[in-house]
Amino acid sequence: MRIGVIGAAGKIGQMRVQTIIDNPDTTLAAVMDLDMHRAEAVASGAPAFTDADRFFDVGMDAVVISTPAHVREPLCLAAFDRGLHVLSEKPLANTAEASRRIVAAARAAGRALGGGFNMRYYPAFSYVKDVIGSGQIGEVDHVRIYGGHEGLTKFVHDWEYKSDISGGGALWDVGIHMTDMARHMLGEITSVYGVASEKVWNEPGSEDNAMAIFKNPEGIPAIYQATWTDWKGYKSQVEVYGSKGMVRGAYAPMETLLITMDRPGGKPARRHNRYPGIMLREKLKSWKTTALLSFADELQEFVGLCAGQTGLRISDGHAALRAIEVADAVRESSVTGQPVTLAALGDMAA
Repeated sequence: MRIGVIGAAGKIGQMRVQTIIDNPDTTLAAVMDLDMHRAEAVASGAPAFTDADRFFDVGMDAVVISTPAHVREPLCLAAFDRGLHVLSEKPLANTAEASRRIVAAARAAGRALGGGFNMRYYPAFSYVKDVIGSGQIGEVDHVRIYGGHEGLTKFVHDWEYKSDISGGGALWDVGIHMTDMARHMLGEITSVYGVASEKVWNEPGSEDNAMAIFKNPEGIPAIYQATWTDWKGYKSQVEVYGSKGMVRGAYAPMETLLITMDRPGGKPARRHNRYPGIMLREKLKSWKTTALLSFADELQEFVGLCAGQTGLRISDGHAALRAIEVADAVRESSVTGQPVTLAALGDMAA
């Protein structure tokens, strides 16, 4: 499969390029970036461009779009117009309207659209999803979702946090991963009730904190928080509570906890995994080593998505759209004080 990468010289784009080169089922067709020297440096001999039209003139089957959110829509639409499949970083765009247009273009072109929610492939979170499916914790009662870090000091570029470019604040940053994770665990999100605030960093339109209750069509709730004021440092966590136990996945560091019982209130059995190999690798090298592995897994499933495979872990266009719709719904609910109802989207392939 011939894949091009737009935004190839960026921090994430470089890792996307590497996974394509390393995967025996994919070939790097071309790269594009605004900086030609940096693009050529990561291209490993593939054609490099600064112009989108020339980039798209290269023969390829799919494109990975690893740019800031506010420029993704025209690139996605151009790719679908050329008959290409698309894997886009999160968030899909910086507005829900733009995201809907991207999804509509994918449907009209009959091409696959994948959302870059690579945290689905982190061992701790894939473990939680697998435990839910196994029935080990019984009937799911509720979910707790958390994602946060210290806020604006973590960013290098203003497009990462200014709402007119990024779409919003914590909900659109670390929170967008955890919103997707909530839907991934619940199956769908159709009700959102929340509050958002901008009292710390005072960046207009970019919330410091957002807290919400999501519900799926069956009424199972998820308690959610996204924050830019976690002074302890970066943390993402998912907990799922059932009638016969609970399971937790967290990063960083990577760890899981599973508690199971033969009946509600029975004697608990505990299984705790701290992933010492991952902790050591990240300490000696970088967190990027873990991200790179998740991107590799996501790429492999993207190839399957393009081939029409179903039952995959990868986020599709509907998942990418719903994460943005939920972010908008939290802010709307914060203003009105009322829950927001969303129609179920399901899978794009359905």
